[in-house]
Amino acid sequence: MGKFQSNRIMELLNTHPIKKSDLGFHGNLFGGKLLAWLDASAAAYAMQVCDTPRMVTVKIDECVFSKPAKEGQLLKIYAKVVSFGNTSITIYMEARSHNVYSGKQNVILSTNIKFVRIDEVGDPVPISERVKQKYEHKLNSK
Repeated sequence: MGKFQSNRIMELLNTHPIKKSDLGFHGNLFGGKLLAWLDASAAAYAMQVCDTPRMVTVKIDECVFSKPAKEGQLLKIYAKVVSFGNTSITIYMEARSHNVYSGKQNVILSTNIKFVRIDEVGDPVPISERVKQKYEHKLNSK
């Protein structure tokens, strides 16, 4: 399931039906559409975890599109917290195609995305210790 996968449970963030307007030239889900969904989902998750709307994407690790997703399938986006820095959080993201007939899921993309908490002028500010402590037991159960 990817080089970042651990045994911790992932949280389902959202589900998108794949429509004709989401397809690229070869009838597969357009990669740019998937990356936009992934970044938006990860940003919302970072905001939720860190108790602030002031989170910005600073890094997306390598993205390998390992399998195509097709029209009529569902795209499910999962996440889990990997680590905290002083001002940052790294989240492991996984996008899976879901066949509605069989229930089978295939990982089509997995990556880590790093976010930084910022103040009102865009400068990095620390993530609270309360937030880090809330997730400490989950991070230690790798």
